[in-house]
Amino acid sequence: MAVDQRTSPAYSPVQSAGRHARRLTGGGTSGNERLTAAAGALLLAPLAVIGVTLLQLRQLLSVHMFVGMLLIPPVLLKMGSTGYRFIRYYTADPAYRRKGPPEILLRVLAPGVVLSTAVVFTSGVALLFAGPSSRGTLLPIHKLSFIAWAAFISIHVLSHLPALPSALRADYGRQAQLSSHVTGRNGRVLSLGGVVVAGVVLAVLLIPEFGPWLHSYHGDH
Repeated sequence: MAVDQRTSPAYSPVQSAGRHARRLTGGGTSGNERLTAAAGALLLAPLAVIGVTLLQLRQLLSVHMFVGMLLIPPVLLKMGSTGYRFIRYYTADPAYRRKGPPEILLRVLAPGVVLSTAVVFTSGVALLFAGPSSRGTLLPIHKLSFIAWAAFISIHVLSHLPALPSALRADYGRQAQLSSHVTGRNGRVLSLGGVVVAGVVLAVLLIPEFGPWLHSYHGDH
């Protein structure tokens, strides 16, 4: 008796969808490490631009605000991938337990990185929408949190920098296609591309909110 392959378990739509999902989201601990590294690398250039704008903030305020908004989705992806490893490790997932925790320095820095990141971006968005009238209350919070954030991030980046090239080559180097044992590359690429597009769209949509700040700075000087 012939078996209808379209209705057999091997060709179940649910199983097929599951296979496709695993191709996008798989990779285990190695996939998570690669996504975290790529998300971190994605942040380097915008963070450098933010640093440059601080040297001439009056002239580059619009760039500072645009790049700050653009950074939000990539930062959320980076924090999400890192937080995922944290949760899986501390909920005793066997694979993440075998991989082990991050270095002790990174674990000590983690609360400061997360807290300062949350405060600096939240205060920045609040400043943007509240307008120049919030200078006296929100601006000091934004400045102080930025100083703390810059210190934490500098140590964080320097700690990860030596391992970054090899992690990027694993997914994007010439030999990446040979690393077929680590699934989910397409999903990681889609995630990275998605946060870049989301960041650009968010920043463009918020350009009208820049006006009061630009007018205030030019009016004061």
